[in-house]
Amino acid sequence: MSRKETVSIWILLSAFFCLAVLTAVMWHVSRTEVPAYTGRELTGVKKEEVAGRNSPLTEYIYLTPNATFPREDKITKITIHHMAADLSLEEAGELFSRTEGNASANYAIDSEGHIGLYVEEKDRAWTSSDPENDACAVTIEVANDEIGGQWHVSDEAYAALLDLCTDICRRNGIRQLTFTGAANGSLTMHRMFSDETECPGPYLESRMAEIADAVNERLTQERQDTF
Repeated sequence: MSRKETVSIWILLSAFFCLAVLTAVMWHVSRTEVPAYTGRELTGVKKEEVAGRNSPLTEYIYLTPNATFPREDKITKITIHHMAADLSLEEAGELFSRTEGNASANYAIDSEGHIGLYVEEKDRAWTSSDPENDACAVTIEVANDEIGGQWHVSDEAYAALLDLCTDICRRNGIRQLTFTGAANGSLTMHRMFSDETECPGPYLESRMAEIADAVNERLTQERQDTF
């Protein structure tokens, strides 16, 4: 092989390598590109469109750029959190939109039982101090009507939590919600992934098994009703 042919081959190989790198970069960018409609409250047709591919129980939508687009894994879990505050859905949206906070959740529930969406289910929220868990979990922040103590949540918020968990399971093919008290269950808590928090607080923690049982009873009844 002549020197000229060798140089030509190296040029072709270099060009191929550069093209491969550029393709990989563009693929990564396309996966992590923040949608244009984040950072503002959605209304009208856009709200209907986004709600249509998430929970129909959603009443308020303010999508945050604090997320990974899209999530890495199939949804197989639900992780429950508490706000450690009695925030409205609008206040939660403002909090999650702060880029310096690097925090978000897929959903939030206020003390009146209203449900807000902040990160679409197809995307990974930054909620649980554990990217591996958040990659396969839909995360839910619940407002507290007691600040401190047991970090109680209202009956309305609790009822909405059961409705939302049931809906998430139904649409994502989670046939049974399991609470094992450890991170291997399909119903998990924030404190399982961080030693620096007691989230979701004693009240919700004491009802986790009850939440799983109530959701499973509903799912079973719905399956029976289809036959």
